[in-house]
Amino acid sequence: MILGDLGAEVVKVERPGAGDDTRAWGPPFVGAESAYFLSVNRNKKSIAVDLKHPKERESSRSDVLVENYLPGKLLEMGLGYEQLSRVNPQLIYCSISGYGQTGPQSQSPGYDSIASAVSGMMHITGPEDGDPVRPGVAMTDLATGLYAHGAVMAALLQRHKTGRGVHIDCNLLSSQVSCLSHIAANYLNAGKEAQRWGTAHGSIVPYQGFKTKDGHIVVAAGNDKQFVKVCQVLELKELTDDLKYKTNKLRVQNRKQLLHTLSERFLQEKTSDWLRRFEGSGVPVGPINNIQEVFSDAQVKHNGLIQDMNHPTAGRITVPGPAVRFSSFIPAGPMPPPLIGQHTVQVLRDILSYSDDIIKMLLETKAVAQNEVS
Repeated sequence: MILGDLGAEVVKVERPGAGDDTRAWGPPFVGAESAYFLSVNRNKKSIAVDLKHPKERESSRSDVLVENYLPGKLLEMGLGYEQLSRVNPQLIYCSISGYGQTGPQSQSPGYDSIASAVSGMMHITGPEDGDPVRPGVAMTDLATGLYAHGAVMAALLQRHKTGRGVHIDCNLLSSQVSCLSHIAANYLNAGKEAQRWGTAHGSIVPYQGFKTKDGHIVVAAGNDKQFVKVCQVLELKELTDDLKYKTNKLRVQNRKQLLHTLSERFLQEKTSDWLRRFEGSGVPVGPINNIQEVFSDAQVKHNGLIQDMNHPTAGRITVPGPAVRFSSFIPAGPMPPPLIGQHTVQVLRDILSYSDDIIKMLLETKAVAQNEVS
């Protein structure tokens, strides 16, 4: 999706009939399409192909191939990297799997929730004294997609220099373990096992959510000067004179009493009142918004994060827009997520230069399928 946002012509290869699994991940559905599928499939064309059919082996026109089969499965079909690179030496072949192309777990199926558990992500997520928690969205999947996007762009730059493609091994486990960042460093360098902190931070105090009279607010005092400002806004100046709280190290050591005092004070006023009090203070703060509040936020709207488009069967749909903007160009208006096989004939004719007779034969033998809705 990100590559499509940047102008790449993306062709999504799906199984005839069922298509991408996420098409069935609902409710909610918009028409016959799941909102889940609609959320991440804009700017793609869909071609419905039986990859096991002996007549389908075309890759010479592609710059990049992205696949998420178990390692070795496409090789068995004659579509492995070594096989395709012989036909197209410039091909960038990005394999996305659960655990990697090689190694003791390489043949295990990978889903976000499993990789989130194995990688330690769930271990560090949840209430301080509660059970492990799955993040509210598939952060491991999303991180892997971001890593894959960056890897593909780097491979394109390398190909520009060398003239040759490359095989990229991108996987959920590696993506999420690399995202453990300072949690990993704490263990690897200091032997410190991680724990769950809820909204709090293990190394910075105060840096967490606080309950207010009508909701929650997150306050992040990343240095001593910001802590003083927090105390001034809360009218708790006596805390700045307390030797137990003079430095962040001391505040971490004495977090329990400090957070108890701050929590009691935050409960006395509404979230909106606290936000007004903190305005201009230099302290990073924000409300814990529900999703309705997110998409009512003025900055979210200003950043173009609400994107509308017309879907051929679902009608007008809205999805989160691209996260990045560029000064020198504006991406073209988005193409709606495709129906299964919506572009099969178009891709075969216009991109692969197949004749009408060959296309007809492929359709008749069910090697490919075309969705008649346009």
